[in-house]
Amino acid sequence: MIMLSTFLALAITLILPLFLYDFYQTLYLKTPAFTNWPFVGMLPRFLWNISRIHEFQVQLLKSKGGTVEFLRPWFTKMKTVITADPRNVHHIMSKSFDNFVKGDLFREMFQAFGEGIFTTDSIQWKYHRNLLQYLFKQRSFEAFQEKVIHNKVEKSLIPLLNHVQQLGLMDDLQDIFNRFTFDNICLIVLGNDPNCLSLDFPEIAVEKAFNQAEESIFYKHTVPKFVWRLQRWLQIGEEKKMTEACKVFDKFLYDCIASKCEELLKNCNKNEDDAKSEKNHHIDFLTAMIGEEKSKASENGDKFLRDFAFNLFVAGRDTITSALTWLFYLIATHPLVETNILKEIKENFGHKEKPWVLSVDETKKLVYLHGAICESLRLFPPVPFERKEAIKPDILPSGYHVYPNTMILVSIYAMGRYEDIWGKDCLEFKPERWISEWGGINYVPSYKFFSFNAGPRTCLGRDLAFIQIKMVVASILWNYCVHVVEDNYIIPNLSIILLMKHGLKVKITKRGI
Repeated sequence: MIMLSTFLALAITLILPLFLYDFYQTLYLKTPAFTNWPFVGMLPRFLWNISRIHEFQVQLLKSKGGTVEFLRPWFTKMKTVITADPRNVHHIMSKSFDNFVKGDLFREMFQAFGEGIFTTDSIQWKYHRNLLQYLFKQRSFEAFQEKVIHNKVEKSLIPLLNHVQQLGLMDDLQDIFNRFTFDNICLIVLGNDPNCLSLDFPEIAVEKAFNQAEESIFYKHTVPKFVWRLQRWLQIGEEKKMTEACKVFDKFLYDCIASKCEELLKNCNKNEDDAKSEKNHHIDFLTAMIGEEKSKASENGDKFLRDFAFNLFVAGRDTITSALTWLFYLIATHPLVETNILKEIKENFGHKEKPWVLSVDETKKLVYLHGAICESLRLFPPVPFERKEAIKPDILPSGYHVYPNTMILVSIYAMGRYEDIWGKDCLEFKPERWISEWGGINYVPSYKFFSFNAGPRTCLGRDLAFIQIKMVVASILWNYCVHVVEDNYIIPNLSIILLMKHGLKVKITKRGI
């Protein structure tokens, strides 16, 4: 006990002055530069700015030309390179793709993801990628996705918003989108509708568990690994929360897998025509996976299906929630953009009766809305950073030397505010920057517009994401006016997904067009 007290006193004596000096630099000198202190490295300034970490990285990277080496405390023996330079991104994600991997530490930190497409490398990753690509290209699956999204908007989202509007309630639009995307992803991946988006706003434990897991994973990036490993061993703090969250969503996923297997077994007893007819109308990912991957599922048991489903949940739920929330915030605070979106909808579909939901083909006509979505994703990317690890020594185009096990953090948030890519007006919300002289969409290379990743790992669900967002935005804006509550404090949360910490409080009124 005495030794512990002595250690804490020594740590406070050494570190407190560093925090005070960094505070002085931030408040009076207005400098974002890291100081590499003895023993603790650059940790004090990082911890001081943790509550505004994304904006801090923007400042830091701007002052350092787009790339900086972050030195952690010496006892962690870990170096990190943080970058927003598109040259480095192109090198890491495409040109030297095989040399920059997720790595074993990444898989340990993202343990909840299991051995899915987001955590695996090399042959195992290629297997997941090819399988998912094959499933995405099935026409019956495309039709099923469109039907799910269309029905959920028409029969759940619009009636709920109508209910909120009629009662004159103030509501959290982020929570509504969270429920909407959770229902959607459950239907698309598992073929199961939990009806989160109902008028009584039920509490869904598994939905909260996913959020907790993501926040706990972010926490691991803010402390030395021995800290969270110790917490995991003692089952305290964030690691205890992670364990409890894993129990909740694991039970949910395994129960869904068992139910689906039982359902498919019953279908085997039907005649072939009936089974084929049902399959064509109900092609969720889990059904397709069990059908295509019987040997793999048999070899690894339900764990393979569980990991596959979990990865798709994170990809298709939280990212869409984030995209919709920030987009509606930006539209509501930029009346001219809202006017232009409504004008485009009216010119193309003004003859439609309310309520009304776009079809997939109709979404392609909304070019200005597409630009607004891209602009929102640029400023507020759902996944604010991408992490890689070097296998062999290399030199980045910016001149930085990286060595084996060097962690590379690409700040996607900072890239969206990088003047060298987007110009002096990079902080402005301007959908017009995405529209060409001929009225089409301007192409921006993925290593510059990194919201859907780049290179071989480019997001397979990109087109589906745009379709879903356009369906939601067009339906809501055509029917309602969304007003952000004035005292709503808008700041990002601390998670691997960029959501609003306090939600998006709004008042909804009927639109008269």
